[in-house]
Amino acid sequence: MATAADVGDRMAAQVLLARVAATHHRLALIWADGGYTGSLVEHCLAALALVLAIVRRSDDMRGFVVLPKRWIVERLFAHLMRSRRLARDHERRTVSVEAMILWSMTMVMSRRRAGPHPARA
Repeated sequence: MATAADVGDRMAAQVLLARVAATHHRLALIWADGGYTGSLVEHCLAALALVLAIVRRSDDMRGFVVLPKRWIVERLFAHLMRSRRLARDHERRTVSVEAMILWSMTMVMSRRRAGPHPARA
């Protein structure tokens, strides 16, 4: 889900999680980073019956440290940034961005489905 720049992450997360919960009934646990703490955790549990687990960075960590489950999101962002139009935020409409994300993920999934590329002679 793409939103306008003036929509906060926590507000957008409420809308997104409501859509996801309505579509995927077996979903029970969602991981999020520290930016989604606060009332969103209680909202997920009370309104959507979802557990929102916050993956936190410890205060004693220095430098780059791979956080549990966070690398999955970062890998997704890396796949999306391979599409040139998604490398910059210049779209006027959010539906255009969502279409480009679907296109980019379709390319990733079809490459995975096709398997390894045969060696060229």
